[in-house]
Amino acid sequence: MKATTSIAMSCVLLLTCTYATKEAAKKNKKSKLYVPQIDCDIKAAKIINPEFIAKCPSGCHNAKFRVYGTDIYASFSSVCGAAIHSGIIDKSGGKILVQKVAGQSGYKGSYSNGIRSLSLPRWRESFIVSEGKPKKGVQYPSTLEYASSKSAPVKGGSVRKEYQTTAAPSPTTQEATTTPKPPVMTTVFVSTTPKPTTIPMTIHTTIVTKTATTVKPPLAVHKVRNVGSSNVHPAYSSVAAVASRQVQAVQGRTQNQAFRGTSSYASNGNSPRANAGIQRQEPVATFRKPASSPANLATETDLWKPGSSLFNTGFSSKEDLVPKPLEPVSQGNPNCKVDLSFLIDGSWSIGKRRFKIQKQFLKDVAQALDVGLAGPLMGIIQYGDDPSTEFNLKAYANSKDLKNAIEKILQKGGLSNVGKALSFVNKNFFEDSNGNRGGAPNVAIVMVDGWPTDKVEEASRLARESGINIFFVTIEGPDENEKQNVVEPNFVDKAVCRTNGYYAINVPSWFSLHKIVQPLVKRVCDTDRLVCSKTCLNSADIGFVIDGSSSVGTGNFRTVLQFVANISKEFEISDTDTRIGAVQYTYEQRLEFSFDKHVTKQDVLNAIKRINYWSGGTSTGAAINYAFEQLFSKSKPNKRKIMILITDGRSYDDVRGPATAAHQNGVIAYSVGIAWAAQDELEAIATNPDKEHSFFVDEFDSLYRFVPKIIQNICTEFNSQPRN
Repeated sequence: MKATTSIAMSCVLLLTCTYATKEAAKKNKKSKLYVPQIDCDIKAAKIINPEFIAKCPSGCHNAKFRVYGTDIYASFSSVCGAAIHSGIIDKSGGKILVQKVAGQSGYKGSYSNGIRSLSLPRWRESFIVSEGKPKKGVQYPSTLEYASSKSAPVKGGSVRKEYQTTAAPSPTTQEATTTPKPPVMTTVFVSTTPKPTTIPMTIHTTIVTKTATTVKPPLAVHKVRNVGSSNVHPAYSSVAAVASRQVQAVQGRTQNQAFRGTSSYASNGNSPRANAGIQRQEPVATFRKPASSPANLATETDLWKPGSSLFNTGFSSKEDLVPKPLEPVSQGNPNCKVDLSFLIDGSWSIGKRRFKIQKQFLKDVAQALDVGLAGPLMGIIQYGDDPSTEFNLKAYANSKDLKNAIEKILQKGGLSNVGKALSFVNKNFFEDSNGNRGGAPNVAIVMVDGWPTDKVEEASRLARESGINIFFVTIEGPDENEKQNVVEPNFVDKAVCRTNGYYAINVPSWFSLHKIVQPLVKRVCDTDRLVCSKTCLNSADIGFVIDGSSSVGTGNFRTVLQFVANISKEFEISDTDTRIGAVQYTYEQRLEFSFDKHVTKQDVLNAIKRINYWSGGTSTGAAINYAFEQLFSKSKPNKRKIMILITDGRSYDDVRGPATAAHQNGVIAYSVGIAWAAQDELEAIATNPDKEHSFFVDEFDSLYRFVPKIIQNICTEFNSQPRN
């Protein structure tokens, strides 16, 4: 009986435990399934959580929900818009997983899944979007924490805490999330976009077989030229190769003396040009042997060390023990400090002989540039069906080594996909890891035989927005009968940095190419005219006009100064980049500092912090006139003049006349109103369209919300400028 009772009790306990376990599992499952919903206009910067799952509604593909970047997005992008752009969801909405990551040095715009994302040079915080599936072992929030404003201020209120740019998130996963401090803009994040591996210097061994069989390359869809030298019978190839090596040895000795502006183009001048034909190519086997790292060649010298062993040096006589003086290595032309990428045409249409002419042209340009660490650096990309890096910017630090490397380049063949090559340059070539120096303008020179076989307009636009100065050198363009085969009419004007003729050179014949060496070098080295190096963050004179009236109060005035500092530190500040000036006004006006007073970002931020609150009346119209006379009339001709006026009340004088005069003199005006500021005056001060240039908040502590919007509008306006 006792045994039976014991068994029954055990069964009851077992059933109870099983039921409780199931109920607990159901509760846990229910809690995991709950996903918070966000609106289409919610930006990642508004959500404090570093990692979360959310549900997007339908209809977020509208163009008004701005997106910045591709794959990695700036944090003031619409979260749901970015999810559609990346293909995680469609316009009907759905669940997504969002992870905050570090700010990027550049965001590339693109068109994807019905959404056009915009480019941006830099931002402090980023995010990535993936499928809305929870990671194992990670607890996601069921309620999202939003960045909210502080309590409403009292007019002329007490001292307040300064606004902090980024709220400190509480970690919810084991994965570290980097939140950069406001003054620092150099946090590095490993992009999901694969970067190219630098191709090492290679040694090419070519074996020419004695056979009458020839291999025909793929036919290009554009003009194919018949080059005389490519039809030489294979039996004569070995003799020609020996003669060619002897000639090259003589040329090598003469070229090492001094650059005289001459080249070997003339020797090719007797080659007749046929209208069409198919290239013949001897069967070639290519072997590549990796060489030692070519980086830092300017600092590497093979010095003889006293006391070193003869067995290690290979010397054969005592005379060899006397060290020979080293040839001085040029540090480059300091008046031509540019980072230069040549995109060379390796398509089948160019043929072998013209490909050699192209290489000779590159060697002449390298000599004329005077390559060196203190001057220009040069890398080469060859394109055909696909682009590939022959060597990057840091591979060679003097013209002699660079010319030797150019001589070893082998033709790829294929089509002339220039658009694809420009995309490759924009995404991969000008990276710090490839030798990009930051302070030197980025220049891409595209060599095109005839015309491209793909479209270049979109890839060029993105490259220009990234600050790359694009030049085109076109050789032997299409005649009247061939124009119908051109994929994209007027492709040069759609691609180059400006359409004024400065960035495009057309050469009627390959045998005239040597004539443009000096003109091209002169244009590339004139850095003042490389306008595409200018971005929205490094090409403005920004003048802040700050209301210091009695109604503002000491505490709110410090909040205004923090707002001014938060905008300023987003720009690249120097005497040649963006410059900052400030005016404070009441009934009177005071120049706090001019555009040429501070030339570093830290100096500007310190100067803003030192501005003392004045107190008085509010004469905004007189302040606009004063700011134009003391700041913008002294602005540099090539700078965009931007005025950001901040006020908390109605002006005692007229603002329309001074604002109109400023607009007519090229000043782009933004107005920011707080509390009792008059909306009609804010709109009159602002440049048209006033909705994009005027802002209003009820309280000073909400000013920080306008920092991303103002930066965004400044960059959008800059990128929409005409290119003539």
